[in-house]
Amino acid sequence: MFNASKTKNNKEVVNLEFLIETKFDGASNSWNVKISGEVDLFNSGEMKTKLLSILEKKPADIIIDCSSLDYIDSTALGALVAVLKNTKEYGYSVCLKKIKPNIEKLFRITNLNKVFQIEGDQHDD
Repeated sequence: MFNASKTKNNKEVVNLEFLIETKFDGASNSWNVKISGEVDLFNSGEMKTKLLSILEKKPADIIIDCSSLDYIDSTALGALVAVLKNTKEYGYSVCLKKIKPNIEKLFRITNLNKVFQIEGDQHDD
């Protein structure tokens, strides 16, 4: 788990945490990734580094379970775009599953819903 604190005027504003879990599935030749918490300016670089490292270790599709992802900002979107670009260079794709409505809205506003494969929402089984 990654912990980061933002401070403003020497006051702690928020304690940000995110967790990224990865597991390779040989049967489907894909990485199953679960991202939990919040991803923003303070930790999006770590998310990007982790995702690119698994891709380098074993090129394959990346399936990201977003059911526990509460918030992302534009830097997180940029990190995901970079991961998608690298994944496509290997001939694979990135699929986002079970995204929450507030995050799905961000993808729609930025038209990234046309770039990423997005399946289901948090209420689908």
